[in-house]
Amino acid sequence: MIKLFVGLGNPGPEYEATRHNAGFWWIDALARELKVTLQPERSYWGLAARATVHGHTVWLLEPQTFMNLSGKSVAALARFFKITPEEILVAHDELDISPGQVKLKRGGSHAGHNGLRDIHAQLGSPDYWRLRIGIGHPGVKSDVANWVLKKPAPDQRTLIEDSIAHSLKAWPALLAGEMDKATLLIHTTKPPRPKPPRPDAAV
Repeated sequence: MIKLFVGLGNPGPEYEATRHNAGFWWIDALARELKVTLQPERSYWGLAARATVHGHTVWLLEPQTFMNLSGKSVAALARFFKITPEEILVAHDELDISPGQVKLKRGGSHAGHNGLRDIHAQLGSPDYWRLRIGIGHPGVKSDVANWVLKKPAPDQRTLIEDSIAHSLKAWPALLAGEMDKATLLIHTTKPPRPKPPRPDAAV
């Protein structure tokens, strides 16, 4: 079960609406859902909130260290509360997924994402869960740094926000440790097709 939900981003108003902050947007939405308010926690170098759901304590965290030092914040809270990598979910922007899509996975490489790279290093393990929020790719590798620090076009922003709202429906399953169910909920973006009418049904 997930005990610590982390959203990645950069602090400060100038970064607020940039693609790199999609993880923050997800945590903000989860905080609204759980009716908690993130507060500055100096011991964890971040904004944090604690919620109790069905008798279980769950933490929400937005590191305020800037992206490439995110692991410092995540590891500080995880170590203090003895939360293992398998009990951590990190929501982050993902270049390899188009806006409107979100994918859940556990483990794997950081794929050059500076926030994940530091979390890998600080936790000493890649075994945490990632919620990969699609932001799309600019098409050219040299444009990536500029792309992630820019605001998405309004239609892309809407797609990203819709995908966040969709994937949030999985939070009870994530909290309960029902990861297969959560994966199914998150990866199913289109409603199931209506069944074709039976041939003998009245037309």
